[in-house]
Amino acid sequence: MNAFGRGPRSVAGQVVVVTGAARGIGAELADLLAGRGARLALVGLEPAELARVAGALPGEAAHWTADVTDQATMRRVAGEIVDHFGRVDVVVANAGVATGGPFATSDDAVWRRVIEVNLVGSAVTCRAFLPALRASAGYYLQIASFAAITPAPLMSAYCASKSGVEAFAHSVRAEVAQDGVRVGVGYLSWTDTDMVRGADEDAQLRRMRRGLPWPANRTYPLAPAVARLASGIERRATHVYAQRWLRGTMPLRGALPAVVGGRLAQRRLRALGPAGGHRGLVGPGGRAAS
Repeated sequence: MNAFGRGPRSVAGQVVVVTGAARGIGAELADLLAGRGARLALVGLEPAELARVAGALPGEAAHWTADVTDQATMRRVAGEIVDHFGRVDVVVANAGVATGGPFATSDDAVWRRVIEVNLVGSAVTCRAFLPALRASAGYYLQIASFAAITPAPLMSAYCASKSGVEAFAHSVRAEVAQDGVRVGVGYLSWTDTDMVRGADEDAQLRRMRRGLPWPANRTYPLAPAVARLASGIERRATHVYAQRWLRGTMPLRGALPAVVGGRLAQRRLRALGPAGGHRGLVGPGGRAAS
């Protein structure tokens, strides 16, 4: 049973919108849900990759190229998806980018782009699809991160954006509940995607991540994480933990920033030296968002 006293419901026949669907979590989730009978609307910035993902899905699927920060485009896309499928039942706000390195030497435009895609883009997505979700009494799943639970050095833009989307989803939940719309937040630790592999190409970021306390220093396989997200969608859950141990961090979240960013992290930063991290967005998805 979920937090509202309802058990899982089949996604068969439901129309599911996934942003950031060209690769990684978005593409894997689309494939899993399509295998369970959902009808998929894929949204992203890489038309060739979106077409490849849509073409490989076992069921009905269509794709739209859009920047989630563009309000006019997202409203148009939302209208076209409703026209194409007749309804929208689930929206997964998954589109996200990341950069790394010290805040003081970060590129302002790149830092802002992370905030715009992850936080503003999620709000734009929600605003665009909210009329359709109200009409279907649907479900909005906001993909957040362990970075929303505890911030980490060298990741100021990403952590700020993921803390922001978590708070955004929690705020909107009560506002739309009277319309039958449910809102969930999905939490993921380091998961084996192009974005995480791109971050690991930077030696400073890789060494800092591996120095985090266990189990936060591991990279986790993609398929089990996405399977838990899909289960959360079926339950229309308030909280979805892609790695089970993340649930246990919630009661500790007040103390975690001092652990992750405390003296041990400060010593590691000094040992790493002054070299900056990535000046651009990491991974191929980040290059597309640039």
